[in-house]
This record gives sequence, C-alpha cells and structure tokens, in this order.
Amino acid sequence: MAGRAAASLIFAFLLASLAGCKPENKFIAPPPPDITVAVPLKQSLVPFTQQTGNTQAFNTVDLVARVEGFLVKIGYEDGAFVKKGDLLFQIDPTTYIAQVKQAEAQLAATQAQLVQAQAEFQRQETLLRQNVTAQNTYDIAKAKRDALLADVENNKAQLAVNQANLGYTNVQAPYDGVVTRHLVSVGELVGATSATKLATIVQLDPIYVYFNLSEQEVLDIRANLKGKRLSLQELSEIPLDIGLMTEEGYPHKGNLDYVSPEVDPTTGTIQVRGLFKNPDRALLPGFFVRVRVPVAFGTENILAVPNRAVSEDQSGRYVLTVNKDDVVEQKRVKIGQLLVGDLRIITSGLMADDRVVLTTSGRAVPGGKVVPKLTTLQAPPN
Repeated sequence: MAGRAAASLIFAFLLASLAGCKPENKFIAPPPPDITVAVPLKQSLVPFTQQTGNTQAFNTVDLVARVEGFLVKIGYEDGAFVKKGDLLFQIDPTTYIAQVKQAEAQLAATQAQLVQAQAEFQRQETLLRQNVTAQNTYDIAKAKRDALLADVENNKAQLAVNQANLGYTNVQAPYDGVVTRHLVSVGELVGATSATKLATIVQLDPIYVYFNLSEQEVLDIRANLKGKRLSLQELSEIPLDIGLMTEEGYPHKGNLDYVSPEVDPTTGTIQVRGLFKNPDRALLPGFFVRVRVPVAFGTENILAVPNRAVSEDQSGRYVLTVNKDDVVEQKRVKIGQLLVGDLRIITSGLMADDRVVLTTSGRAVPGGKVVPKLTTLQAPPN
C-alpha cells in the first residue's frame, strides 16, 4: 500500500510539472487582406442626358383603290419588303382602257375638224382683206375655229382623266417599304362607293425617334450655348445615339431632326425628334429606346469608377479609397451619369490619383489596413 501511494504522488507531481511547462496562448492578428484597387478612369466626354423615346415610321401610307372595279391581282407577299414602283394590286383595267381609246378617238376627230375649220378661217380672212366676202361670213368661220380649239382642249382634258383612271388600276409602291397584310381578296369589287383601303405601306429606312426634354434641361442646354442660337442646319448636325432596352450602350447613330417651337404647358416638356438610318430594319415603329442627348457642345474631362464601387448610406453616396499608408478611407462623392460598361461618372469628392476599392466582399473596412492590388480600368466604347 505504501508503494502505491508513493507512485501516485510521483505521477501527480509529473502532471503538475508538465502543465506548468505549457506555452501561454496569445492572439495573432490575421494579415491585411488583399484588396483590388484602381485609380479613376479619366476620359474626355461630351456631357449628355438620357431620355426615353419611341420610334415612329418615316412614312406610313394607306394604299386605296381610287377607281371602281374587280381586283384581279395581288403582286406581293404579306409583310414583304418592296421597292418604289413595284406593282402591289391591280384592278381590272378593261373598262378604263376602252375609255382611254374612246377619248383618243374623240380628240383625233376634233383635231381633224379643227384643221378644216382653220383652213376655212384663213381663207375667209384673206377674202375679207380683198373685200370679196362679207364680215359675217368671216365671223362664222372664226367662231367655228375657236369652238373647235376649245373642243380640242376639252378632249385633251378628258383623255388625261381617262389615262389617270387607267393608271389608278395599278396600285404601286410610292417608296421602299414593308407592306402589311392585304385587306381585300382577288375577285372583290373595290372602290364602288368610296376609296377602298387595300393595305398599308410603312417606310422604315430612315426612321424617326421622338422624345421629350424638360424645361429645365432645355434651359441648361441654352446656358451651355451661352446665348448662341443654332440654325436649322446646325441643329440637324447635333448627334443623337439610341439603344434598345435589350442592347448595351447606344449602337444606333443619328442626328437631331426637329425641335418643337413651344413648351407643352400640361407637361412642361418640349418634343424633340431624331432621324436614324435603319437599312437592316432592326428598328421597328413603336419600340421604346434609350436616347443619349448632348447637353453641351464640347468635351469635358471626367472621372469615372465602376458603379459597383459606389455605396450609399443615410448620409449619402461614398466610395472607399486606400491612402498612401494602405489604410482604407471613406470619401463622400456626388455622382453623374451611368456610362456604357457600368461606369459611373463622379462629379465631385474624388481625386484623379485616388486608389478606389473595387471589391465589395466587406474585407475593406474604413480605418483598416489592406494590401492593395492595383488594376487598370478600361475605357468604355462610345
């Protein structure tokens, strides 16, 4: 028993000695996180405002039957693109061909009578000078000649009307465009009581874009012009850019075409129209588009950062930057327009050499030290 007690005491002593030799636990701070940073993008840019507009056809014309008759031909496929002068509809021309021939015959007969009457008038005029014929005989010859001259003009007018009616039997495309579905079928009587609508042709190239500018925006543009009044020619040279709601940026280029001369008192806006080439007919009437409108005539140097780098709290918008000691700082900023490539213009609060934090993982905390990894921002396409 005494031996066991001694062994237990020795074992306990050893355990106590080992516990006393254990190293003390100390907190070791993690290394500063790697943070991606970039200096703001410096770019020369024309200040602009973005508006929402809608497209409208350059021309839209209803094709109608202007003469009465049975439709004998439809010369296009519904929805097809046609060229100016293409035959789209044909009305039976038989009656109108006969009317033209009748008018031509009547004109020829009247002209023949006029030749005879002119000869008789000249003969009577000669005899009157020689005192061989009476005055009343001369007057009769002259009146007959003049009446036939009037009949010739009347016959020519009737021939022109009949030729026009014959021409109306062929309904042709007035310009290049797309024709809607036909509203009548071959064999139907058209133009019986009034002009019958056959279809509609829409001109898509070029195409209009309509949008509105607020009164304040118009005043700002005038202020940037410093009182200069632009001529119609100068207005038509102002570039406009548009993009569809599904497109990035403003891939479609055009020009200002019209500015309303008055402010709408109900909305406080001015209607503006742009003209855009549309050779591939990618733009259709009725599309909603984003319109980029210059508000000054000259470039300005701007700073821009990725939009994701801009945060907001109750005090307003801010970005995080890294100072020369690699410590994160918070800077209050004012923002401008959103550019192509998700870049946001910073109008104030940022310096050109500031290193802006691009990551949003929460590892960059104001006052915290970081290891900045510098990258370069790419300029967006125009």
